[in-house]
Amino acid sequence: MENNYRYFNRDISWLSFNYRVLLEAADASVSLYDRINFISIYSSNLEEFYKVRVAEHKAVARGGYSEDMTQEEATELIIRIADEVNKQLEDRIRIFQEGILPELRRNHIVFYQSMQEVEEAHKEFITNYFREEIFPYLQPVPVSRSRVKVFLRADRLYLCTRLIRKDNGVTEYYIIKLPYSKVPRFVELPQQNGCYYLMYMEDIIKMNIGLMFPGYEVDSSYCCKISRDADIMVDDESLTTEVLVEQLKKKVKKRKIGAVCRFVYERRMPTDFLQYMVEAFELNPDELIPGDKHLNLEDLSKLPNPNPALVKSGRPSPMRLKCLNKKQSIMTYVGKRDLLLHYPYHSFDHFIHFLYEAVHDPSAEEIMITQYRVAQHSEVINQLIAAAQNGKKVTVFVELKARFDEENNLATAELMQKAGIHIIYSMKGLKVHAKVALVLRRHKDGKPKKSFAYISTGNFNEKTATLYADSALFTSNPQIVKDLHQLFLVLKREVMEPEFHHLLVPRFNLVPRLQELLEFEKREAKAGRKALVVLKMNALQDTAMIDELYKASEAGVQIELIVRGICCLIPNQPYSRNIRITRIVDGFLEHARVWCFHHGGEELVFFGSPDWMRRNLYRRIEAVTPVLDPSLKKEMMDMLRIQLADNQKACWVNEHLCNVLKKREDVRPIRAQKDFYLYLKEKNLP
Repeated sequence: MENNYRYFNRDISWLSFNYRVLLEAADASVSLYDRINFISIYSSNLEEFYKVRVAEHKAVARGGYSEDMTQEEATELIIRIADEVNKQLEDRIRIFQEGILPELRRNHIVFYQSMQEVEEAHKEFITNYFREEIFPYLQPVPVSRSRVKVFLRADRLYLCTRLIRKDNGVTEYYIIKLPYSKVPRFVELPQQNGCYYLMYMEDIIKMNIGLMFPGYEVDSSYCCKISRDADIMVDDESLTTEVLVEQLKKKVKKRKIGAVCRFVYERRMPTDFLQYMVEAFELNPDELIPGDKHLNLEDLSKLPNPNPALVKSGRPSPMRLKCLNKKQSIMTYVGKRDLLLHYPYHSFDHFIHFLYEAVHDPSAEEIMITQYRVAQHSEVINQLIAAAQNGKKVTVFVELKARFDEENNLATAELMQKAGIHIIYSMKGLKVHAKVALVLRRHKDGKPKKSFAYISTGNFNEKTATLYADSALFTSNPQIVKDLHQLFLVLKREVMEPEFHHLLVPRFNLVPRLQELLEFEKREAKAGRKALVVLKMNALQDTAMIDELYKASEAGVQIELIVRGICCLIPNQPYSRNIRITRIVDGFLEHARVWCFHHGGEELVFFGSPDWMRRNLYRRIEAVTPVLDPSLKKEMMDMLRIQLADNQKACWVNEHLCNVLKKREDVRPIRAQKDFYLYLKEKNLP
């Protein structure tokens, strides 16, 4: 039967999320440098969005194939995206100019935004700094519509300069790559009258550019940058592992020379100047994006803080669990009961120590782990290498197709191979996104000994474990250990039709089990009993599963969604009247995927690596575990309860994709990340 269900477009929905990130920069209750960092995050997010999503749509608009949209639909979507981004950029400029800069001045930091602002006392310093620190690295290149074309590299900031020869009045154009690898983007100037001063490197160049061109009059200079298609398309189904590795190595190197998807320029650039650049670089009109006076604002994460009296808001230090004291090994503890960790509130060192114990445990025969995004110079990798050198059998599944981490994954894989670790590379036609580890043990007589499984929502990455809010389970439950071993045998291509009793894995039992759980709630609702589902995830896009939620809502099931990013489900419709969408943006990136079903009062809780995206549910290897320990199940449910009660950093997502802040002054303030940390701290008391 036909239904009238509708869905948000995933890209427009993502832009709504990124706008919520930008709103943190406008929040005066957030510390100043954290607000500046949110502008950096917003800008970085947008840059990746253009490199991947918009680049893909532009390829379709130019006649490329897509199973999701026609050429006309892609063209229309590109226009919608540009309109929304332009509106957001206006707000970004306003927030920075009217909010951030005045607040910096109130804290005695003057951040020059134009040459006209520069005080006389700084001009000599700026000229000397240009001559001594910047000028040696500048290489102006002539730009012409008729000569050999200049190639602009992705992500680099360039200065377009228009000059007029003094001898004959001829106009010439030059382009200069800004030397960020040699000179800091933000230059600290001498203090004056108790104030600290900062200046963009490109403004210093603009002030002194005439020194580079004797015999010319400088007409004007404007910054620009190119974004290029950074998605790596590899038909891995027809390739051997060896060929896949070689192809990825080649394609990663070519990422910076991909097709142009965006040419961002200072919006003050005159039309005739812009037109010259368009013709010289052979740009299409739909690639032109007017930007701020200062581009690449993702660099603001590196803005110096010269005022020692101005400190960033202190994020809580990751806590170590008291139950794991110096005398209590993790394996001994987990051998008796399950252990739940929540990063970054808990220290990732506990997982490192778990690996350390496995390295030195004589009964630990084999370690298996997945690698999706690991930190550079990773202690996780160091421990795995130590295990191999200590005679353990170590198997690491390396996902080569982890976007923007291909190079790092290739390098760490080669390093581990040299140490004797067995490396399994990407599966054909699938991406392995599961974040799991397994330690198998045996007694001296060869009989199996209690082994350990680790299932997480986050990567094995020490850096992101201090920034992303994730959950992880240590367990010695023999059935979960057996299930996880089966999953690794699938990755090894030794088992084709595994049986999973507890773990939920896409392409095998995940979607059917979710449908079954929702059906149960629907029957409960129709019988007049309590029916409740709470789903926390990063993205909700698969229309088949959204339809299941719509149907459950129509049956009377109460559904609470906590979705950080993409959400294609439209609330406040006749078919979604029982669904509410909460979005939380705060100092840590909400990254956990946790699902709770009332299930007639039994309260079933699951968590793991997948979002409800088509790719996660059907085209990836993911792992979801149930939480079986009653006290840990309550802990997960308490986390969801605190997040739904947040009235400081949470917002509703309404039917217009607006972020409607829940902030209220007439109730006790609840800030989920702060309150959950305090909750865990209290539980950690001896």
